[in-house]
Amino acid sequence: MSEANTITIDVVSDVVCPWCFIGQKRLDKAVAAAGDVDVHIRWRPFQLDPTIPPQGKDRREYMLAKFGSDERIREIHARIEPLGEAEGISFAFDDIKVAPNTLDAHRLIRWAGAAGEAVQNMLVRRLFQLNFEEGVDIGDHAVLIEAARDAGMDASVVATLLPTDADVEAVRTEIATASRMGISGVPCFLLEGKYAVMGAQDADTLADAIRQVAAAKARGELDKVG
Repeated sequence: MSEANTITIDVVSDVVCPWCFIGQKRLDKAVAAAGDVDVHIRWRPFQLDPTIPPQGKDRREYMLAKFGSDERIREIHARIEPLGEAEGISFAFDDIKVAPNTLDAHRLIRWAGAAGEAVQNMLVRRLFQLNFEEGVDIGDHAVLIEAARDAGMDASVVATLLPTDADVEAVRTEIATASRMGISGVPCFLLEGKYAVMGAQDADTLADAIRQVAAAKARGELDKVG
């Protein structure tokens, strides 16, 4: 496959964002629908709330402080659940007991990227599943180590790195860069580093964007953008 028919998508997301989980599923469909375009995906960090302490917070108390009432929280969940179901996601919001700080999860995703695109994609999917379908605390190092093992990473290396400050500043710098680019919400799909598709758009919209950017690249038009 020619390089001109290959594009890279940087997905800026947070693993505690339900719309990002939906967006991941829709992106999978879009890539499959994009035909002969060879799509490479890289996951980039974003934190919906970096102020959450490392040990996390009680999720119900956190959600109440954010949205004001159980009724409002139920309304939000009720709006998201059928959209997830349509994408094969079984959201189990009531099972989520901890609102985690996701900095360490993003460090792990960064390390997974160094192990290869397939490993990173597998890890991100597993973290979404753990948080949203199994109600597991993805701020817990033991959970992250097991997720790394599930994705084919060297769990012993991850266990050694997690308690350190390795790549903490690198992840924070990436998040700051996303903010400077004007990214204030996720998911954000950045195609070839030039075209942004904001939000969990439907698969057809994403597939159309992929085809259009691939065609522009094949015509040599992307180099004119800057």
